[in-house]
Amino acid sequence: MKTWSEMEEIQPLASKIIKNSIRKGRISHAYLLQGERGTGKTDIALIIAKVLFCERLNGSETEPCHECRNCKRISSHNHPDVHWIEPDGMSIKKEQVEKLQKEFTYSGLESNQKVYIIKDADTLTVNASNRILKFLEEPSRQTTAIMLTENSQSILPTIRSRCQVIDLKPLNPLLFKAQLEENGLDAGTASLMSALTNNLHDAIEWNKGEWFAEARKLVVQLIEILSTSPDDVYIFIHSHLIPHFKDRNDQERGLDLILLAFKDILYYHLGNERDLVFFDSNHVLLEKAAMTFSQDRLMDILNAILSAKRKLKQNVQPTLVFEQLTLQMKR
Repeated sequence: MKTWSEMEEIQPLASKIIKNSIRKGRISHAYLLQGERGTGKTDIALIIAKVLFCERLNGSETEPCHECRNCKRISSHNHPDVHWIEPDGMSIKKEQVEKLQKEFTYSGLESNQKVYIIKDADTLTVNASNRILKFLEEPSRQTTAIMLTENSQSILPTIRSRCQVIDLKPLNPLLFKAQLEENGLDAGTASLMSALTNNLHDAIEWNKGEWFAEARKLVVQLIEILSTSPDDVYIFIHSHLIPHFKDRNDQERGLDLILLAFKDILYYHLGNERDLVFFDSNHVLLEKAAMTFSQDRLMDILNAILSAKRKLKQNVQPTLVFEQLTLQMKR
């Protein structure tokens, strides 16, 4: 999605708010775009940046041309006055913000307008957050901050209060599932992908890649070991699961897959086979797992997985997160 017309189909309210600001010449000095993965945060940030730099945009127009030199460079993250900050490892560090501050002491290379976009802003360390706060407290009329987050509760209240907060609504999973099927995914895989992401490109790429197929296989093996020989589960997670879930994105997707698998076991318990997304209703492991895990225990496990997801967001060491989760699932 690169135009407001496309964005309005999935985020009509957010698009309307920002377009009205553009028409009135009141673009905020700082935006906080908050919403789930795939809801269009990066796309909106790109359009706002293009609006500020587009060579062909006039007056109260809201749609950048997307074809001029500036628009193309912004699309490829190569514009010298549009700065991107992303997590270095598990967090955005003070040194990254210090480097940005140094850049902002210089005049813009091609104009006095500058934009900085912070992805996963919830991963800012405390020191990095305090340095960003200084930018927001002393805004320049020609500086625009755009912060993107899936976890707005981890953003300092003092930062939130200085931004225009734009809430992005979750996408309709049924419409997304139909879109995936139109792109060649079978119904079962489309259901699983629509439960994991709202990003069409990600879903198609995951389906093609070996990582996802192996991850799904490992989750099945995890549940089988917990059901048949739980004493072996620690060896399994250290020799197979943790090495496969290497970086933060892998770890988050891995926990999402584990969560969906255990939700399916609970649905099987409740007789809601039509709601299964991880397992096929005829999967041999479902009945075995349903006999192993009571409904109360499944609820405890689901809560433990959600807690593990929160800990990852809080930058708890991933190996410790998976070890603690395994202990809770093994009980």
